[in-house]
Amino acid sequence: MANAAPRTDGAPRPGDSYVQSFARGLEVIRSFNAQAPQQTLSEVAERSGLTRAGARRILLTLQALGYVQTDGRLYRLTPRILDLGFAYLSSMPIWNLAEPVMESLVARVKESCSAAVLDATDIVYVLRVPTHKIMSISLGVGSRLPAYCTSMGRVLLADLPEAELVARLEASDRQPLTRNTVTDIDTLLTRVAQVRRQGWCIVNQELEEGLISLAAPITNRAGRVIAALNISGQANRTNAKTAQEQLLPALLDSARTVSALLSQPA
Repeated sequence: MANAAPRTDGAPRPGDSYVQSFARGLEVIRSFNAQAPQQTLSEVAERSGLTRAGARRILLTLQALGYVQTDGRLYRLTPRILDLGFAYLSSMPIWNLAEPVMESLVARVKESCSAAVLDATDIVYVLRVPTHKIMSISLGVGSRLPAYCTSMGRVLLADLPEAELVARLEASDRQPLTRNTVTDIDTLLTRVAQVRRQGWCIVNQELEEGLISLAAPITNRAGRVIAALNISGQANRTNAKTAQEQLLPALLDSARTVSALLSQPA
């Protein structure tokens, strides 16, 4: 994980509408991840871009609130931190509506299904119904992947105004993750435009060798894309043509079902 120091790209500055201490607390929380599940005070300070004194005050506050625990040297997050994420999930009725539809889709096609939303240049997984492990990347609720090379990412990017789409692609760390990964912005714009026209996306081994992914949009009552639904399969078992023929109709049907549920009167 890259150093989590505060951004200098025009992000809000301290003032009447910006609470710097709260922002620093979030940086401390984000400094913990799978590569750094427990850290010393010095490591937290370095990864969050804070002084040792500042990091210590925040860690002690989080500890008092039950979000962090320590053995006196190493700090780690507690399960209570999940309350912050579940607050988002529970505040959005879409996820309660989508989960049974996704479970039915998985039972029908025998492939894993996920739902994600767009956050800056990444997609964030908000629901996942697996069948069997097909990726070397471990995915769960809260996992992040780059939008530019994922099927759900391109579906979500396709709903953006053109200027914002270009800006997000330019801000992305566009790395060739496989020999098939598209990193050129002009080519990506062409791919996203195709997704916008056809209403779905297929990505063939751009994120990971051997992984084929299909995605379709979930729309709200106003017709705006608010999330994406995805099916992933193994290329050696289901090639791109077969995936499009056999999996896409079921995926599109499920995405339309969730969208229709969202459009019903409360």
